[in-house]
Amino acid sequence: MNWHLKAFDELSNLELYHILKARTNIFVVEQNCPYSEVDGKDPACHHLYLEDNGEIVAYLRILPPGVVYSEASVGRFIVDPKLRGTGLGRELFGRGLAFVREQLRETRVKIHAQAYLQDFYASFGFEPVSEVYLEDGIQHIEMLLSPED
Repeated sequence: MNWHLKAFDELSNLELYHILKARTNIFVVEQNCPYSEVDGKDPACHHLYLEDNGEIVAYLRILPPGVVYSEASVGRFIVDPKLRGTGLGRELFGRGLAFVREQLRETRVKIHAQAYLQDFYASFGFEPVSEVYLEDGIQHIEMLLSPED
């Protein structure tokens, strides 16, 4: 398995195809949530993923400030169902946050999280900044990671 971190314009057509396929399989098919997965934000983002034999088994989209929020953000966080519960998600999310801090030089990160993962994100220091709300039939919450005072 190989980790990759690329800006959009560094992705090959095949890599982008595999990323969009993996995201659609999770967010549209598995979660039974028909919505437009291709949202126009990908060109401004970095894409962190783990590849195994040409398939994307873990993925995280890293959004610089100003794309969705005034803060940096991460999203489209997926782990292949066969690998959930192995710690891979923690590693992926940790790698993404490290990139935000070290390369983007950002200390505040805001996320649009599925509410059932609130405790997971809290374990990284994120705190809720909204009430739980329904979007596309799934409960969400906005959470913020701020530098310690």
